[in-house]
Amino acid sequence: MTGSTRTELAFKPDLLSITNSLAIISGKWRLYIILTLGEETLRYSQLSDRMPEISQKILASELKALVALGILSREAYAEIPPRVEYRLTERGRLTLPILRQIQEIGQTLN
Repeated sequence: MTGSTRTELAFKPDLLSITNSLAIISGKWRLYIILTLGEETLRYSQLSDRMPEISQKILASELKALVALGILSREAYAEIPPRVEYRLTERGRLTLPILRQIQEIGQTLN
């Protein structure tokens, strides 16, 4: 058995893991939202300002989905006017290195 054959046999794609990963990053805006948040905590209006191309409805929907997936945490404060902040969870921060690599690959194609 050659070294490359041994490596190919050692790595078996796990369909469930791949499906779970794609659920996190699927959609046009999720990668952009995750990368925009990065290590910061941002309010809804700050996210919206940094992503003027996305509609309010889609942004709200994608934030809700990412919170449900455990990628973002949402903190609502009982203030007037209401204040809501979003940040990446530990699970969300795990995605940053690979998403940054995806962005770098895209930059090499420009």
